[in-house]
Amino acid sequence: MDPQTQSSSVSTSHTISPDGLNYKKCKLLKEENRLLDSVLLKEENPFDFFRVFFESIIAGAMAGVVVEAALYPIDTAARGGGKVVLKGLYSGLGGNLAGVLPASAIFLGVYEPAKQKLLKALPENLSAFAHLTAGALGGAASSLVRVPTEVVKQRMQTGQFASAPAAVRLIVAKEGFRGLYAGYGSFLLRDLPFDAIQFCIYEQLRIGYKLAAQRDLNDPENAIIGAVAGAITGTVTNPLDVIKTRLMVQGSSKQYKGILDCVRTIMREEGTHAFLKGIGPRVLWIGIGGSIFFGVLEKTKQMLAKKRPENHNSFYLKQE
Repeated sequence: MDPQTQSSSVSTSHTISPDGLNYKKCKLLKEENRLLDSVLLKEENPFDFFRVFFESIIAGAMAGVVVEAALYPIDTAARGGGKVVLKGLYSGLGGNLAGVLPASAIFLGVYEPAKQKLLKALPENLSAFAHLTAGALGGAASSLVRVPTEVVKQRMQTGQFASAPAAVRLIVAKEGFRGLYAGYGSFLLRDLPFDAIQFCIYEQLRIGYKLAAQRDLNDPENAIIGAVAGAITGTVTNPLDVIKTRLMVQGSSKQYKGILDCVRTIMREEGTHAFLKGIGPRVLWIGIGGSIFFGVLEKTKQMLAKKRPENHNSFYLKQE
């Protein structure tokens, strides 16, 4: 804020009688000026990190649960080769949601603060690198929850277990605790690039669209951009998904000795085209999923932003 403007607002506050409506207006005006000064001077508020972290956790959990509940039947049908009967489409959904909620919350809880810090630290022309890095960090943090969830879900979808608790109990009994992290390396091989690429494409498309439109995006636009980002990322990472799935569902048979052995075996026995198996349902699923996930994510973030104290102050000031 300009020093002359600051002096004017201070002197104005002294001339207003501190009673009734004028006093209330004076307090709100001072608070709004203080918030504006903080933004203009780019002061670091120690509570901003916790606010961003808290809001990101809520938004991530909401988006993750909604998209998983909506698309779980498509995922089940795709992995079952279309042979799954209707009553089995939601098999294991409850246990999977129990893992998706904390995983999505952790991902966004790491991604958003990391993204903001990186964007402040890096030049503007490196914003894509900031989004890539933040996406990879979020994926790495959430993998501790996502991998066991994915292992249990995929084995239930292939009919190996009837319930999530039974799956966990039997996997640990037969394979040890490490069985819950079967294919962890291949999961990171697929999901870290997936998370980094998807969020980078989404963020960059939003930036470009907002610059072209000279306004904020509406809900349908956020959803469409999310669908495009998801479809592109799903196509690019499909071979990695094939490898990850094979390693996770092999169980104690240990058909493959590792990532490289899995790749060599698939190429030798099935040919390179095997890495494109399921690409149609996968791209459809992730495209629709991206639309729902990012649409819900942005909407939840907007709703949470409206509940911030500074926005309430602005609202009441306008009402007065």
